[in-house]
Amino acid sequence: MSARRGPVTPVGIDELLERVRAGYTRVDAQEAYAAWSAGALLVDIRYQALRERDGLIPGALVVERNELEWRLDPTGSHRAAEATGHDLRVVVICNEGYASSLAAASLHALGLHRATDLTGGFQAWKSAGLPVVPGSEPPTAAPRP
Repeated sequence: MSARRGPVTPVGIDELLERVRAGYTRVDAQEAYAAWSAGALLVDIRYQALRERDGLIPGALVVERNELEWRLDPTGSHRAAEATGHDLRVVVICNEGYASSLAAASLHALGLHRATDLTGGFQAWKSAGLPVVPGSEPPTAAPRP
C-alpha cells in the first residue's frame, strides 16, 4: 500500500518550466554541437511530422517523447544501445525548447544527472546553420568533427 500524499498545489506551466530549468544548465545550439562533438548523445524527441517537415540532425537518436524514459534508462529492459550509463551526457531536442525541458527533468529523475536540453530546440539548431538532413532520410550516425 502506498502512502497517500496531501493535496498538490496547482502550478502553471510557465512556473513548472522555471522550476525544472533551475535544476540544470541548458545549452544553446553551438554548445549542443560542441557537446555532440565531444561525445554527447543528441536525442530528438520531435514527432514524425515535424521531422519530415523540417529535417533531422545527422547522428541524433530519434526517440519520440512518449518512449524517452524507457529508451534512455540505462537499467531498463527497453533501453537503446546508446543508453550506456547514468553518466551519459544527453542533450534533448524538441521543436522549440519547451517539451525538451520537461523531458530533461524526467531524465534527471532517472539518474541521468548530465541530461540537458537545447534552448530554442531544433529551430535554434537549424537557424544556427548546423547540420540538418531532409526528414525523409533515415537517421544515420554522422561523423563527429
